[in-house]
Amino acid sequence: MTITTAAAPTARSADLEHRIAQDPGRFRVLTGDRPTGPLHLGHYFGTLRNRVRLQDLGVDVMILIPDYQVLTDRDTAERLEEYTDGLLLDYLALGIDPARSTVFNHSAVPALNQLLLPFLSLVSVAELSRNPTVKDEIAHSRQSVVSGLMLTYPVHQAADILSCKGNVVPVGQDQLPHLELTRTIARRFNERYGNVFPEPDALLSAAPLLLGTDGTKMSKSRANSVPLGATADETARLIKGATTDADRHITYDPDTRPGVASLVLLAALCLERDPHEVAAEIGDGGAAVLKRTVTDAVNSHLAPHRARRAEYAADLPYVRSVLRTGSERANALAERTLEEVREAMGTFR
Repeated sequence: MTITTAAAPTARSADLEHRIAQDPGRFRVLTGDRPTGPLHLGHYFGTLRNRVRLQDLGVDVMILIPDYQVLTDRDTAERLEEYTDGLLLDYLALGIDPARSTVFNHSAVPALNQLLLPFLSLVSVAELSRNPTVKDEIAHSRQSVVSGLMLTYPVHQAADILSCKGNVVPVGQDQLPHLELTRTIARRFNERYGNVFPEPDALLSAAPLLLGTDGTKMSKSRANSVPLGATADETARLIKGATTDADRHITYDPDTRPGVASLVLLAALCLERDPHEVAAEIGDGGAAVLKRTVTDAVNSHLAPHRARRAEYAADLPYVRSVLRTGSERANALAERTLEEVREAMGTFR
């Protein structure tokens, strides 16, 4: 039945969460962000805080900055250094500890990318073409012609995860097809060559969806986000321009009033309160009071993060050393994995 199918990933994720809590040292998480723009509030509440939580539990957290994957939907990797620095600043300011978590980038780990070739031999063009996530990426691509990298994007992600033998991947429901292909590649490799890879499990995000200032999904590429690195004044300006509706009475109703509801939810998350209570307090105050409430809540909540970010920004040599050190560790892991792959395939001499 459809209900069973839809519920199965959620049930597996809940079981995984339980097992992580019991024995966090058994797990290695692979997650990351493309350096295509500044991280924003959607990332903060959707994934970033969860990484710190897992790190603090004792899970081995590996955070990839996939600089090569910038080229999946772009002709050039513009402002790559700036965006990479920005990711590092936000990670550190948020609480990612380089002594307990590993931050690395694609271009510094050649062994990772070498896994792409044998992995491609394990999937068909038809399987790649019908992947719903790939279809969506292609539909929203900035390029007039889709590159081979776009089509093989899920296989590259499989190499990301399996190069370090990650066994947990935090994802949203929409990313499950990508992870399922990773599991398929691991299983097919093991069946054909011998047991080398774990089949990673999905840790589903329970984070609510935050809309951008234009009422669509908050995204780095849509210029509709509130960046974590924005100043208090910039945050106020962005929230002031957010989409609402004509009804002056503020309620929390995500189905019929998505723009208003997303703003209410953002305030509630920052204030750690129930969104219905926040909406009720604003009442007939209208959009102006709503936006002022949201602005105050966001700026107050992010003030410590911004202060720590500014401290790290004053020492960029240290920040960049975090990436170098992390990449050295990731490279060592990927090299060991690649050696195992060569031995299993009979190509290592």
